Amino acid sequence: MQKHLILIAVASGAALLAVSAARAADAPPPSGPTVGEIVVTADPVGLLEKRPSTTVFGLSKPLIETPRSATLITDTNIQRYGIQTIDQLTTVAPGTFTASFYGVPGTLNIRGTLAENYFEGFKLITNFGTYATPVGAASRIDIVRGPPSPIYGPGFVGGLLNFIPKTAGEGSASSSATTGELDYTRGSYNKNNLKGQVGLPVHAGDVNGGIYVYGEYDNSDSFYYGIHPVHEMGQISARFDLPDDWKFSADVSYYHSTGDVQTPGWNRLTQNLVNTGTYITGRNTALSNTPGVPYLTPAQASPTAPYYPFDFNKCGDAGLACGYFGFYGGPPLTSFPLTTGVGTATLSPHNVYISSQDFSTTSTPTVYLGLSKHLAWADSTLKLEAFYNGLENKRYVSYGFPAWERAQAYEGRLTYDFKLATPDDNVTADTIVGASIRYDYSRNMESFDSGLIALDRRDLTVGATPTDSLCNPFTIGDTNDQVPANCMGWETDIHTTWFDYGQFFTTDISFFKRLDVVLGGRLDEYRVTSADTGILNFDYSAHPDHTRLTVTKTEPTYTASITYKLPFGLMPYGTYAHTAALEFDQAADITTSLLENGGWIQYSALEEAGVKFQELGGRLVGSLDYYHQDRPQLSGLPPQVIRTVGSGEELEVRWVATRNFSFTFAGNMQHTIVHGPDKTFAYLPAATVCGNTTACLVNSYGGQFITFNFSTVPGRSGSFQYMPIPHSVISLYGNYVSDDYDWGKVGVTAGFQHTSYTSGTIPGAVIYPAYYLVNMSLFYQYKNIEVDLNIDNLFDQRYFTPDADTYVNMGVLPGVGREVFATVKARF
Repeated sequence: MQKHLILIAVASGAALLAVSAARAADAPPPSGPTVGEIVVTADPVGLLEKRPSTTVFGLSKPLIETPRSATLITDTNIQRYGIQTIDQLTTVAPGTFTASFYGVPGTLNIRGTLAENYFEGFKLITNFGTYATPVGAASRIDIVRGPPSPIYGPGFVGGLLNFIPKTAGEGSASSSATTGELDYTRGSYNKNNLKGQVGLPVHAGDVNGGIYVYGEYDNSDSFYYGIHPVHEMGQISARFDLPDDWKFSADVSYYHSTGDVQTPGWNRLTQNLVNTGTYITGRNTALSNTPGVPYLTPAQASPTAPYYPFDFNKCGDAGLACGYFGFYGGPPLTSFPLTTGVGTATLSPHNVYISSQDFSTTSTPTVYLGLSKHLAWADSTLKLEAFYNGLENKRYVSYGFPAWERAQAYEGRLTYDFKLATPDDNVTADTIVGASIRYDYSRNMESFDSGLIALDRRDLTVGATPTDSLCNPFTIGDTNDQVPANCMGWETDIHTTWFDYGQFFTTDISFFKRLDVVLGGRLDEYRVTSADTGILNFDYSAHPDHTRLTVTKTEPTYTASITYKLPFGLMPYGTYAHTAALEFDQAADITTSLLENGGWIQYSALEEAGVKFQELGGRLVGSLDYYHQDRPQLSGLPPQVIRTVGSGEELEVRWVATRNFSFTFAGNMQHTIVHGPDKTFAYLPAATVCGNTTACLVNSYGGQFITFNFSTVPGRSGSFQYMPIPHSVISLYGNYVSDDYDWGKVGVTAGFQHTSYTSGTIPGAVIYPAYYLVNMSLFYQYKNIEVDLNIDNLFDQRYFTPDADTYVNMGVLPGVGREVFATVKARF
C-alpha cells in the first residue's frame, strides 16, 4: 500500500505542478526557439529524423529534444547501409555489438548486455539465438540505450529495439492510390530473397484509411558449409480514420523459419588456431554406436555409468564430463583421448560445427490492435491497445542439445494523454497516465545438464560422426517427461505462467520553452508460478522435484530526466532511472530455483549525462553521452543471475553536408564488469588445465571439463571484465546521391567499422584481434525501377566473433567473408 501511495503522490505532484498555473487549451505551436526545428532542403538517405517519436518516453517528442541516447534507423538507412540482420545495426548505432548466440542473430547487445525486442512498444518473447530477427519488414527500428518507457512495461536498463512495421504511422489513412513494390535479391552463397508489398486505399462513407501488405521469402545458402536458412514472413498493417475522431490501427505478422540452426563455430580453441588457422585434428574411438545408427545413446556415451540421467561420481562416470575446480575429482581427463588421425590441419572459416542432423524450426505470430479517440479537453487522447505474441521453436544441435520452446504473451494497455499550459504558454505539461495487464505462459523443454555435451570431441576437418553425436528426444517422438530406454529425455521441462498488473505515468513539463523535466514511474504487481517436471532436476531447489512454486511481489520503477536548451543548438541533459523487472530465460520461462532464491525479479539502475546538438541550420545533428549502469544478466546452466556494472561514452553524428553528400559517425568506448563472485556453471576449455601443451590437449579433447562454480577458477574469485564485448566500436560512413536527371539518379554509400579486440572470460583466454570491415553499396534509379549492389567486407577481412553464454570460452564464430548481392526493385 505504501508503494501505491508513493506512486500516486509522485504522479499527482507532477500533474499539480502544471495544473496549478495552467489552463486546459489547445496550445499553439511554441514561438520561441526549439532544438527540434530542423530545416533541410534534401536528406536523400533519411539520416535526419524530423518527426516526433514516441519510442523513448511514450510522449511525442523529437529525438533531438529527447534526454536519452537513442538512434532511429529508417528503412532507407537499412537499404543504403546494406543491413540484413540486427547484428549489422552496429554500423549506425553506437554502443551496440553482439557476441555470437550460436550464429543466430536474434538479439542485440547494447551497452554490454542483451537488449530486449519490442513491437510497436510491446515486449516480444525472448529470442536468445532462437531465430534470426527479421529487419526487412520494418519501416523503422528504434534503438534506445537505457530502460523502456514506463508506458511500455517493466524492463532493465541497457537498451531495447523497437520495431515499427512498414507504413505503421506513415499516414496510410490518407492514401488515395494503390502503391506497391516488388524486390528480388540474388547474391553470394546462393542468396535468394523475394519481397513484395502493396498499399491499398480504403474509403467507405465516413471511414477512410488504408491497408498495407508485406510478404517475404528467403531461401539461401550460407557462408558456413551445411547451414541453409529458409524463412517466410507475412505482415498486414491497417490504419483507419473513423467517425467522431476515432482511429483504428492493426498490425498482424507471421514469421516461420527453418534452418536457423545453432553452431558454436570453431571448437578446440588455441591462439595458434585464431592466428594461423592451424587446427589440432584427431578423433576418440573409445565409444561405439549401434551399426547404421548416426548417434550414440546415453548408455553408449557413458558405458560405466549406472543409469541415465547421470549423477556425477568421478571423471568419465557421467557421460563425457569431468568436474574440475572444486567438484567431483579433477584433471587429467584421460578417459577420452584422441586416438585416430592426430595431427594438425588448416581450418577454413567456412567449416564450422554442424551436422546433417541439426535442425531448427520456428513459428512466431504477432498481433497489435489500437483504438484511440481525440478529445477536445486539454488536446487529449484516449487509447486502448491489445497485443499478442506467440512462439514455438524446435531445435537440435548434434553435440547433445535439444530444445522445444513454446510461449504465448497477451497484453492490454489503456492510456490517457492530456496537455496543459499556462495562459502565456511559459509552462506546459504533456502527461500520460494509464494501466496495463500482461499474461505470459511458457514451456521450455531442454536437455543439457547430464554430462553428455563435449564440444571439442568433434574433429571439424572430418565433420560429424556417430560417436560425437547424441540421440535426441525428437528422434523417438518423446513429448513427455519420461526416461527413454535408449535416448536422451527432456532433462528440464519448465512450465511458467506470470501476470503483471501495472499502473504508470509519464509527464514532460516545459518551463519557458527551454527547461524540460521528464518524470515517469510505474508500479507492477507480479504473480509468477513455475514448475520443473523434467527427468533431471539440477536447479538445486530445497523443495522436492517437480514442486510447483508461486511467488508474488509489488515493485516500483521510476525515471527522471532534465534538459536545457542552450544557444547555438546545444541541449545538455541528465537522466536517472531505477527499474524492477522479471528475469527471463530463453522462452520467457523462470526456473523454480530463481523463484526460491529471489532471483526471479531483479533491479537495475542508470545514470546518464550528455549533450545533444544541432548545427548548420539543422543539417548537423548528434549526441555525446556518458553512462553508468548496474544491470543483472542470466548466465550458466541452469541459469543464475549475475550482476554487471557498465560504463562508457557514446558519440553519434549525422551530417547532411549538401543536397548530395551526407555522413554518419557512430562510436563508443565501454567497459563491462561482471560483479563477482560469479558462481554459475561453466564449460571450461582444455587449455584451462593444459595451457598450450599439445599432448595434454590431445588427451583431453575427447571429453569435457566443467565447473559448477566459475569463481573457483583461479583468477576469477572476484569481479572481472567481460571481454566478449569489445571496448570500442567505431564506424564512419559517407553517402552520395546525385540529382535527378533524365536518365535517373545514382548513389553510393561507403564506410568502415573498426572493432577492438575481444576474448573469453577465463584468465589467459584466446584473444581475437581487432579488425576493420569496409562495406559499400551503390544504387541506380530510373523512374520506378531501382538496382542496388551491396558489398559487405569489401577487402575480405579475417575476423572472429566470440561465442556468448556458456560456450564463451569453448567456441568462436569465424567472421563472414566478402559478400556481394544485387537487388532489383520495381515500384508502382
